[in-house]
Amino acid sequence: MTSVVLLRKPEREIPKLPYELVYTNTREMEMCSVEIEPVLPGKETPAASESAEDFCYRRYGMEIEVLDYMYVKYARVWIPDPEEVWKSAELLKDYKPGDKVLQLRLEEGKDLEYSLDPKTKELPPLRNPDILVGENDLTALSYLHEPAVLHNLKVRFIDSKLIYTYCGIVLVAINPYEQLPIYGEDIINAYSGQNMGDMDPHIFAVAEEAYKQMARDERNQSIIVSGESGAGKTVSAKYAMRYFATVSGSASEANVEEKVLASNPIMESIGNAKTTRNDNSSRFGKYIEIGFDKRYRIIGANMRTYLLEKSRVVFQAEEERNYHIFYQLCASAALPEFKTLRLGNANYFHYTKQGGSPVIDGVDDAKEMVNTRQACTLLGISDSYQMGIFRILAGILHLGNVEFASRDSDSCTVPPKHEPLTIFCDLMGVEYEEMAHWLCHRKLATATETYIKPISKLHAINARDALAKHIYANLFNWIVDHVNKALHATVKQHSFIGVLDIYGFETFEINSFEQFCINYANEKLQQQFNMHVFKLEQEEYMKEQIPWTLIDFYDNQPCINLIEAKMGVLDLLDEECKMPKGSDDSWAQKLYNTHLNKCALFEKPRMSNKAFIIKHFADKVEYQCEGFLEKNKDTVYEEQIRVLKSSKFKLLPELFQDEEKVLSPTSATPSGRVPLSRMPVKPAKARPGQASKEHKKTVGHQFRNSLHLLMETLNATTPHYVRCIKPNDFKFPFTFDEKRAVQQLRACGVLETIRISAAGFPSRWTYQEFFSRYRVLMKQKDVLGDRKQTCKNVLEKLIQDKDKYQFGKTKIFFRAGQVAYLEKIRADKLRAACIRIQKTIRGWLMRKKYMRMRKAAITIQRHVRGYQARCYAKFLRRTQAAITIQKFQRMYVVRKRYQCMRNATIALQALLRGYMVRNKYQMMLREHKSVVIQKHVRGWLARRRYRRTLHAIVYLQCCYRRMMAKRELKKLKIEARSVERYKKLHIGLENKIMQLQRKIDEQNKEYKSLLEKMNNLEITYSTETEKLRSDVERLRMSEEEARNATNRVISLQEEIAKLRKELHQTQSEKKSIEEWADKYKHETEQLVSELKEQNSLLKTEKEELNRRIHDQAREITESMEKKLVEETKQLELDLNDERLRYQNLLNEFSRLEERYDDLKDEMNLMVSIPKPGHKRTDSTHSSNESEYTFSSEITEAEDLPLRMEQEPSEKKTALDMSLFLKLQKRVSELEQEKQSLQDELDRKEEQALRAKAKEEERPPIRGAELEYESLKRQELESENKKLKNELNELQKALTETRAPEVTAPGAPAYRVLLDQLTSVSEELEVRKEEVLILRSQLVSQKEAIQPKHTMTDATILLEDVQKMKDKGEIAQAYIGLKETNRLLESQLQSQKKSHENELESLRGEIQSLKEENNRQQQLLAQNLQLPPEARIEASLQHEITRLTNENLDLMEQLEKQDKTVRKLKKQLKVFAKKIGELEVGQMENISPGQIIDEPIRPVNIPRKEKDFQGMLEYKKEDEQKLVKNLILELKPRGVAVNLIPGLPAYILFMCVRHADYLNDDQKVRSLLTSTINGIKKVLKKRGDDFETVSFWLSNTCRFLHCLKQYSGEEGFMKHNTPRQNEHCLTNFDLAEYRQVLSDLAIQIYQQLVRVLENILQPMIVSGMLEHETIQGVSGVKPTGLRKRTSSIADEGTYTLDSIIRQLNSFHSVMCQHGMDPELIKQVVKQMFYIIGAVTLNNLLLRKDMCSWSKGMQIRYNVSQLEEWLRDKNLMNSGAKETLEPLIQAAQLLQVKKKTDEDAEAICSMCNALTTAQIVKVLNLYTPVNEFEERVLVSFIRTIQVRLRDRKDSPQLLMDAKHIFPVTFPFNPSSLALETIQIPASLGLGFISRV
Repeated sequence: MTSVVLLRKPEREIPKLPYELVYTNTREMEMCSVEIEPVLPGKETPAASESAEDFCYRRYGMEIEVLDYMYVKYARVWIPDPEEVWKSAELLKDYKPGDKVLQLRLEEGKDLEYSLDPKTKELPPLRNPDILVGENDLTALSYLHEPAVLHNLKVRFIDSKLIYTYCGIVLVAINPYEQLPIYGEDIINAYSGQNMGDMDPHIFAVAEEAYKQMARDERNQSIIVSGESGAGKTVSAKYAMRYFATVSGSASEANVEEKVLASNPIMESIGNAKTTRNDNSSRFGKYIEIGFDKRYRIIGANMRTYLLEKSRVVFQAEEERNYHIFYQLCASAALPEFKTLRLGNANYFHYTKQGGSPVIDGVDDAKEMVNTRQACTLLGISDSYQMGIFRILAGILHLGNVEFASRDSDSCTVPPKHEPLTIFCDLMGVEYEEMAHWLCHRKLATATETYIKPISKLHAINARDALAKHIYANLFNWIVDHVNKALHATVKQHSFIGVLDIYGFETFEINSFEQFCINYANEKLQQQFNMHVFKLEQEEYMKEQIPWTLIDFYDNQPCINLIEAKMGVLDLLDEECKMPKGSDDSWAQKLYNTHLNKCALFEKPRMSNKAFIIKHFADKVEYQCEGFLEKNKDTVYEEQIRVLKSSKFKLLPELFQDEEKVLSPTSATPSGRVPLSRMPVKPAKARPGQASKEHKKTVGHQFRNSLHLLMETLNATTPHYVRCIKPNDFKFPFTFDEKRAVQQLRACGVLETIRISAAGFPSRWTYQEFFSRYRVLMKQKDVLGDRKQTCKNVLEKLIQDKDKYQFGKTKIFFRAGQVAYLEKIRADKLRAACIRIQKTIRGWLMRKKYMRMRKAAITIQRHVRGYQARCYAKFLRRTQAAITIQKFQRMYVVRKRYQCMRNATIALQALLRGYMVRNKYQMMLREHKSVVIQKHVRGWLARRRYRRTLHAIVYLQCCYRRMMAKRELKKLKIEARSVERYKKLHIGLENKIMQLQRKIDEQNKEYKSLLEKMNNLEITYSTETEKLRSDVERLRMSEEEARNATNRVISLQEEIAKLRKELHQTQSEKKSIEEWADKYKHETEQLVSELKEQNSLLKTEKEELNRRIHDQAREITESMEKKLVEETKQLELDLNDERLRYQNLLNEFSRLEERYDDLKDEMNLMVSIPKPGHKRTDSTHSSNESEYTFSSEITEAEDLPLRMEQEPSEKKTALDMSLFLKLQKRVSELEQEKQSLQDELDRKEEQALRAKAKEEERPPIRGAELEYESLKRQELESENKKLKNELNELQKALTETRAPEVTAPGAPAYRVLLDQLTSVSEELEVRKEEVLILRSQLVSQKEAIQPKHTMTDATILLEDVQKMKDKGEIAQAYIGLKETNRLLESQLQSQKKSHENELESLRGEIQSLKEENNRQQQLLAQNLQLPPEARIEASLQHEITRLTNENLDLMEQLEKQDKTVRKLKKQLKVFAKKIGELEVGQMENISPGQIIDEPIRPVNIPRKEKDFQGMLEYKKEDEQKLVKNLILELKPRGVAVNLIPGLPAYILFMCVRHADYLNDDQKVRSLLTSTINGIKKVLKKRGDDFETVSFWLSNTCRFLHCLKQYSGEEGFMKHNTPRQNEHCLTNFDLAEYRQVLSDLAIQIYQQLVRVLENILQPMIVSGMLEHETIQGVSGVKPTGLRKRTSSIADEGTYTLDSIIRQLNSFHSVMCQHGMDPELIKQVVKQMFYIIGAVTLNNLLLRKDMCSWSKGMQIRYNVSQLEEWLRDKNLMNSGAKETLEPLIQAAQLLQVKKKTDEDAEAICSMCNALTTAQIVKVLNLYTPVNEFEERVLVSFIRTIQVRLRDRKDSPQLLMDAKHIFPVTFPFNPSSLALETIQIPASLGLGFISRV
């Protein structure tokens, strides 16, 4: 037996349900129990006199029933903690009744004893099982209490980075203080249309629920966003409005959200301020009503504000600021336009310096001022009004600096010429004396008289501050009024969604009147919230027919009565304000006397008589009475207001005039909903009927009235609740402060929701979900066909107490804790099964291991014994061998020693004998050499002596001869002097002298000859003498040598003795040298062998390096090839991007076209416009041409404004012309962009075709050209005649005078005819020029082929000459011929120059290649000369240099190409702009008649040179019937089943061929235009039918292929038969119409994709994710109030088979319609992309789907889709690759996620997923069973670090709306046109075959 302790309070006024909890004895499953208040500093604890149950009731508002047998060993509980609020601990032993302490162990391993209350013995609450931690909905927790809620929020916020959590109907939003990528348009699209419980919690889910209920229930909605300052209320409201603007389809048109966001800078600057808790705290509340029309599109908005904190204008606490706008003004004081405001630093003004913190870190007030002014401009507040606002604000600042001087105790005065007051009066435009007077005086009126009374300095200061507050409040209201005007819509409002962004519960150290009003408002909102929660809970029970018992919930009506009832706090405050001598102290005494000890919610502080305490629903708050009366009265003297109203500054009186226009706050419509157009700007303001009553309504009274109006509005709507939580006070990202969080959870009503849910049946399961989850607890015999009865039977067995559950119609309801009990039983059974499986498997494994070990041991023994025997035998053999080896070794050693001694003896003998012989030989050799030496020495001495003697003799001779010469010279000088004298004396003797001179000359000649002879004789003498002397000298020397030789013999003998001694030494040295030589030789041989080995190693290294070089070269080539492939892929991707962009533009164009048609239809319905005299169309255009041509968008878009100018009555219509003109402009821009993209695409295709054409080019045939030229000339002449006739007819028509108004120069008919005349004249001139050019070409051709002298050419030429009888024509032909020749010559010259340039460039390339080759050869030769190591290094260096140069060249080429592309893009933009301007200019010059009757931009159809054959003939008047029968009324199903595929396309093409045969361009244009418009009409009419869209996509493509196949272009004629080539078009080139058809096919394809998406969308999530294809693999976890869609396949639920059946249907329809196989592959690829993207997006937004078992389900489903692709032979379509992200996500759910190796494997595996997606899946991974483990935060961080360098998109979701660019590969038909038969069922009897 176990004892049960029940804690109740039966004498409670309201009956309560017991709060019962059930315990399960298991370590893994933890249960919860009663909530225990954590012991926090300054928090409430149980009083000594009250029981724990009383305390719990007082604190939590509920009774508690505790079962003490829950607490056993290993159970985990929550215990209070002063730091972490709640701490987890584990029981170390079972709890028994009577125990006073619990033995616990904390998570960090510390043991402690937890003491129980000796009176109540309350036990701590138990923890939820780990499987339930992190749930999306807090009501899904098995045990609901404060620690469980706090822990769940913390786990989701810190570990999973999830900021949103449901708590029943409340969305809890925690501010992450970080930008998260979860608010993009892709996320909005993912949540759009989803049920609230199907996706993960999000603000978008709440917004979608509100939007859906508004449209479904036709009831207005409200989203109530509350929370502390800085919790993110404004941001949440902004995202909700963004969602409405996006899903309503009006985000790009109404821009209401942008306007509301534009108002944010204004409202924040005038309504936000810095507080101690938040740098940008909203000091007012606002309620924004977003209005919708009947189609639920946003049409406008309206803003209401509540309780602006006016006191902040004049007073700020420490570390706080005034409103931002004042500091922005001060920061911008230096601007020129603000000089007149005479502003300065914020510390100069009294109103901005009180807080001591004028600057906010990270905020630039000057920059914020710029944003504020820009926002004012956007909302229509003009610059003059802005300056007026700033003047008023500056005046308030200067007013705050006004000082007063006391005269006495009851009067004061302003100092004379006081500068601040002077500036204030100048800015406000009022008189200084008057304002100074009324600041110090007031007027008192009695019944009989009025008198003026001075006031004291204190009252004057209060009056000054009240005036400043009043001015600011009125300015605030004026700005709000103008914001509402900007957001106002003229269209009638059908419904609205209100977003309430209001302050949360506030409690500070000092709480004043503002906190009192805020907490009063929160009390009212909490009451409304409690009633709504209670109502929903009651409705749920009644719906399920559960017996309903009243749930006790905390009703705060007593607290509200305390505040607002008669004699309540507000009533007493108003009464005290009316008292002449009323004060805060007297009011406090009245409060004490009235409520103290009479109301349990009112208390008096112990240490104060000027404060009171109110017990609010969230906490006790102590209010200081000081300032209550002044703030409530908000007294402003009427005389001061009157002075301001008389201001010359026009804006100031306007502020006070607006007060009189404000409606009463109680004025509402009978329905309770206030219309948008009549909504008051600020309901808090009462109606001021007279000036005397204007200021008698107190602030508290006004606020109470506005709050009542707000509650009426909220009660008339369906509320949705968002509770914003501020996780910490320091704005740290993803940091969770448990103390602050639990404070806010208690204050915002989240715990109250939990308590109400826990009091009843919080856990709810459908019968199918219960059966699927707990099927393991049933036996086979328990399973019945009726699931409901099966569940009842099982529950009755499992839970004996029937009060613990209830059976509803569709669900089973469980009390708190029962699901945990069932989970425990389920886990126990699964654990027992696991243990049994483990036991069996482990036994089998151990037996298998034992057998393997035994077998291995036997094998080892056998091998060891064999090894030992072999070792012993080997030992014996080795012993015998060793003895034999010793015998032979010893014999060898002895023999070796003997031989060594013998060889040594012989060697010594030989050396000795040789030495002796050598000595003897050396002695003989020395003697011989000594004789030779003596001979030479003696000869040298004799020669030296002779040389000395000869030198002395020569010297003596020289001296003697010198002496003789001197004497002779002296004589000659004497003779010379004597001759001169004689010459002077005997001048006449010259002749004689000349004779004597001749004689002397002759004598000299003789003397010279004699002298020569004498010299010869002397030489011969000297030689003989020299010989004799040398002989004598030699003899003397021989004598001396003989003497010396005798002396040296003795010395030589001595030397011989010395040499013998040296010889002995040398011999000994020789021996040592020989020994060293032998040693050196041995070492050298070893060194040589080592060098050889090193050489071989170097060779191998060389070969290895060569191999590496080759490998590197191969790798480089491969890398270059890969790079080339990558560049090719990149180019393909760029082409696909361009194609996608072009197709998106087409899609946008078609959407705008449809929008334009809708607007036109609406306009036609609204207004009937008479046509201004319709004129007959020109003859050159078809009268049957459809109104909707392929260029009709521009025609009609520009036609309508012109018609509207002609009709003044159009101004009265309600059509939004600005929107219409904007659409028109957008259409023209898209047309221009489309044309530029098309030109670019055509250019690329032409380049490709030109390259192909060059290869297949063949020489033309001259005869065919001549024949064509003659035919062309004849046709042009006939056209010329035709044009002349039409010209004459038009001139006659102009000369006729039928009516003056018609033929007048300004008349429309006159302008039409004049324009036609001009166009015809231009056409005539063009035809003439063509005739002249053709004739000149004929003449040139005749001259070129004249040598052939053929009769045909002569005949043709003769005919041409005969026809050119006119001399002028012949002259013109001659001139044309000359010009043609010049043109041909210039072309020839240009071609020649280009050829030469190409040749020169080729030569240059050849030369460069030769130089490169030579350089390479030189390098090779140099490398071969180098050693191997240097050769390898040089080759590597050379290769690196070459690759670097190549890379640089490629980079230069790439940069050039980029520059060229950028340049071309700029040129394209410029040209597109010019073309747009030209088109606009041309349209302005066209008359209205032309716009109506003539098509703008007709397609030019050039003529072609081909023959024609075979076609279908129809009459012109039957064209509309043809289009009607063949297109508009054709049923695709009958054609697809009974007729050949593409039959309509073939019929239309054969009709085109007939028009081509007739050479009727009007007929071709009309037929093609009617066909295109007919297809558009039928798609617009039946565009949601897949068969229709598929049928016309197939036929449009076939028609396009026919136009290509039979166009006559060689590129399209390759696969044609000769007969098909004969059917080619001959006269017209329809390339432009092919482009139009291609665009039409793209639009049809996109429409087909949209139809596919709409059909598949509802199936994907259910079939791919929710349906259990493999039954029993995935379990269902307990869910909360926000039920997700059931994962069990109920009746009507889509399954995977549904998707596959739908895919089969699509495929069969496309095949029946004859769609091209390549196009079918593209459609299938798109379908699979949609399936994969939608599935993955839902997986990323649903935490319940991220589990191991769900990964298995997804992989199985994907394999089934792949099998479908194989069956249809579509594996090469690229569809499988589109599922790769989904496959990898499923693998990620299944792989191991623990170690670093797992992280590396995940990073390499998930290459198709982005980093954000991988982290999101890991964060969302949720175990379904206890045996699975959660992903650790450290592992996720490891993944993030590894993926840090991956460059991928930060976007979380895939773009499910993405459409791949479609291509239409040319697919020629083999069907012969002449074999096609037209069935009678088509109703085309009027067509005949030709």
